[in-house]
Amino acid sequence: MDGTRRKAIKIIGGMLVLAALAAVFADIYVFCAGSRGIYETIQDLPPADAVLVLGAAVYRDGRMSAVFADRAATALEVYNHGSAKKILVSGDHSKNDYDEVNIAKKFFIQNNVPSEDIFVDYAGFNTYDSAHRAKEVFQVNSLIVATQEFHLPRALYLAREAGIEAYGIKADRRLYNLGVYNTLRENGARIKAFWRVISGAAPRFLGDAIPITGDGRESWDR
Repeated sequence: MDGTRRKAIKIIGGMLVLAALAAVFADIYVFCAGSRGIYETIQDLPPADAVLVLGAAVYRDGRMSAVFADRAATALEVYNHGSAKKILVSGDHSKNDYDEVNIAKKFFIQNNVPSEDIFVDYAGFNTYDSAHRAKEVFQVNSLIVATQEFHLPRALYLAREAGIEAYGIKADRRLYNLGVYNTLRENGARIKAFWRVISGAAPRFLGDAIPITGDGRESWDR
């Protein structure tokens, strides 16, 4: 092996090591930055403009997955306790045959939440977009995020980076069969979140303002 080739291999190896260290740093930074302000009990939560329900899988028969159902149930308790004035459901409705937000909206209506207090964000395709749209479209200043413990650090980090005073409530109401894949996926998602923040990436869609202080029905499908 000639000297030029050895030098090239060393450079490439060094770059790979630096990339790996940067990824580890990003993962740890997001986890640590987002781990404050997480509450075990609703009674201890500070008051906020809204409680955010982040979308998750739904089934063809109209049922929410266990993860999504527990987020919604926890958000309902937060709202009923009076810790949040409004409920903001943010999820994926990019296809006619897939709709996270209206299924959750129906759950809240069935549980006697006034329609005007339910806001829906049909373009919350990921946590980054949900956080930015909460601030820029729904003009939320303070927020309680109801999601599972593994997801809370990333969600709170992104909400705060979007300019929102954010708190978290754990929505773990059962054991989930998420496995090692979910852990690795969350590591990767935290790394991606860090780079999206420092790059100033824009959400896929924004749109006209629908202030959280108004009537939630203004955000519904027409």
